[in-house]
Amino acid sequence: MGEKKDLTAIGLEILDSARSELYLNLPYLDAALCALSFESGEGKTLFTATDGEHLYYDGNYLAERFLRSRTLVNRIYLHSILHCMLRHLGKKRGKDPELWDLSCDIAVESILDGLDYPCLSQRARPARETLYGRLRRQMPVLTAEGIYRAFLREKVPPYERARLQREFFADDHVLWDPQEQKEQNQRQDSKWQSVSERTQTGLETVLAGQATGGEAVYEQIKVSNREDVDYRSFLRRFAVPREIMAVDDDAFDYGFYAYGLRVYGNMPLVEPPETREEKRIEDFVIAVDTSMSTSGELVREFLRCTYAILRSTQTFSRKVNIRLIQCDDQVRSDTVLHDLGELEELMDHFQLSGGSATDFRPVFAHVEQLLAQGAFTRLRGLIYFTDGMGIYPKKRPPYETAFVMMEDPAIRVEVPPWAIRLTLTEPELDRAVRQALPEDAGERDMEELAELPIL
Repeated sequence: MGEKKDLTAIGLEILDSARSELYLNLPYLDAALCALSFESGEGKTLFTATDGEHLYYDGNYLAERFLRSRTLVNRIYLHSILHCMLRHLGKKRGKDPELWDLSCDIAVESILDGLDYPCLSQRARPARETLYGRLRRQMPVLTAEGIYRAFLREKVPPYERARLQREFFADDHVLWDPQEQKEQNQRQDSKWQSVSERTQTGLETVLAGQATGGEAVYEQIKVSNREDVDYRSFLRRFAVPREIMAVDDDAFDYGFYAYGLRVYGNMPLVEPPETREEKRIEDFVIAVDTSMSTSGELVREFLRCTYAILRSTQTFSRKVNIRLIQCDDQVRSDTVLHDLGELEELMDHFQLSGGSATDFRPVFAHVEQLLAQGAFTRLRGLIYFTDGMGIYPKKRPPYETAFVMMEDPAIRVEVPPWAIRLTLTEPELDRAVRQALPEDAGERDMEELAELPIL
């Protein structure tokens, strides 16, 4: 019993020492490093584990790691802190638990491997670098969400999962309970979001322009702190008012209607109006960057989602004037759509064209020519799906323009001040699709949408 108490005390000293060393080397993590209290892990874990409030530890485990290398303990401690800062714990709900845990570990270890500090360095592991390189070809920033979706697409076999789990294991996720009370989850999420935002501010100000090695932390925190985007609501900003055949409940007084029926029998005093004014999108331009730097898979995801939203009668008119333009360094195709049925037919035979460098100017010159020819009646906006790296026009067009990118593709890309920059993630696109589908739509509708044969 005495030996166990000594090991518990030693484990506490080891963690205190690790926190002090990390604070001296990474001062921008001051708030995060102090956000977890240390507790004995007896009965909870044989390693280290966190529930977002405490860091539970086993003295034997920490002592063994410390004897091997002090760096190992520093990495284990910061590993758990980063899980909390990126709010991995609360995002586990509804996911494959084993695959989500693995994705989170890989995301966090990629940050640690990218931090150039002696207190965190370890010998190079070629297997890790190979995996990072393969994943970065699919996503610029190795977020847990992006890695999780990549593994789902690849259908990683069990033996490969087991190998990766051994390679990236650092702490126990047994206390990550997505079934906790909603209020408790929200409180914890708010706490760590505040810590993350403070850390992001420190990295943007104190460390600006310095080669500190903190870029790996900054990239993931910036993505994690970005507010969720409602793509469907965003599209509505390009709508214009028009009358539709529908009852206007806001302008109709049901009191007089009911009074007439009650007093005079089947004789209402007023009739409901047969039309109402709504904002609908009619004239619209969708431009797709088909250069070599744009992933074909991301283009497909974007088009599938946009197609689902276009089918929503609450957002778009049945009769539309949509131009779907493909462009790399020149306009490769311009497809005119006047009916949503035509759009569905196009999706069945759609093929990407291009593969050269990126120049955004030809699309805007082409649309300017179309406006001069009277091709549009009330063009409100153009959405350009791209990775953001290309030559932008200097002059602001007479309509709103949004450059839509996936997964924060390049944090240093700056769009013109007159344009809107919108960064989407695949979960945000999926949510927009579900909102656009009818209420009685089920998984079959989603599956059909996902299987659209975009070539």
